[in-house]
Amino acid sequence: MEQNKTSYVLGVLRIMMGWIFLWAFIDKLFGLGFGTVAEKAWLLGSSPTAGFLKFGVHGPFASFYQGLAGSPVVDWLFMLGLLFIGASLILGIFVKLGGFSAIILLFLMYTAVGMSPENNPFLDDHIIYIVVIILLILTNSGKYLGFGEWWNNTSLVKKFSLFR
Repeated sequence: MEQNKTSYVLGVLRIMMGWIFLWAFIDKLFGLGFGTVAEKAWLLGSSPTAGFLKFGVHGPFASFYQGLAGSPVVDWLFMLGLLFIGASLILGIFVKLGGFSAIILLFLMYTAVGMSPENNPFLDDHIIYIVVIILLILTNSGKYLGFGEWWNNTSLVKKFSLFR
């Protein structure tokens, strides 16, 4: 019974983390007015990364990130990353690869904001999300409340465990 509760919580946690990434993709794509105003929608030709990379970064890597601002390659990688991470976590397939991608993206975002927590002198939400993603990868959470059980039995995943 305890295992069922834990499995259910891991599945819900995975889906919630996936929604964070997928929502960021949707909002930036359409400019729904939450994090991205309508005029700045990616579909209207605006860069989803330019504003943050020009004005929101600070710390030792600021000049590096500011140099990437507005680059179409960076925009596409960022948006496709958000979509892939969100979809993989929500569906419970490619959780390991999506999780590793999330860890890389979250670490890059952490270094972009200067590696100094804004609201807490000891801990940043990017680091907490990284630890949660590690938990989701280690527990094979894709098989709970998702397609992971079926996905793990495919010949592709049996051959390449990174796709788990």
